[in-house]
Amino acid sequence: MKTPGPDHPITLEPAANRWRARFAGHVIADSGDAIILREADYPPRVYFPREDVAMEYMSRTERGTHCPYKGDAAYYTVLMDGQFAENAVWTYEQPFPAMQEIAGRLAFYRDKIEVYEVDDAAVNPDHEAKAADEDYAITVDEVVQHTDSGSGASQGEHWPANVTTPATTDDGGLR
Repeated sequence: MKTPGPDHPITLEPAANRWRARFAGHVIADSGDAIILREADYPPRVYFPREDVAMEYMSRTERGTHCPYKGDAAYYTVLMDGQFAENAVWTYEQPFPAMQEIAGRLAFYRDKIEVYEVDDAAVNPDHEAKAADEDYAITVDEVVQHTDSGSGASQGEHWPANVTTPATTDDGGLR
């Protein structure tokens, strides 16, 4: 076990913004709690909390590697929509003491999985207000109120129309 230092620096910092990982056109990880690991001259790596990753698309593989600074890594293959990325995800489940912040988190090879930063305000304009409100909670029924409940009818009130149809037209009835 080696300790990071001036000859091989490693820093861990909370991500300032939301991060996502996308594979086969689907977001498979989305987190506002990612950690950025910067190690020596390597590209920065984004480590996602396991609970923010769609683990149902991942299968543990037999591959394992050892880093003298972080410990033993385990790997996952991603399978989605008939496409797979073999050993594209890694995790340090029991890293060395200096790297405990990444324990159980997952990182993605960027040549196999697209990893990108997202402006939280762009995907959730009320994010700051909702984060500041300790009593704010959203339920599934609030989010999924306009889908079919199985009865063939919407679960919520219909949204007001966002377009108007003129009572008469001069287009000869064609639309």
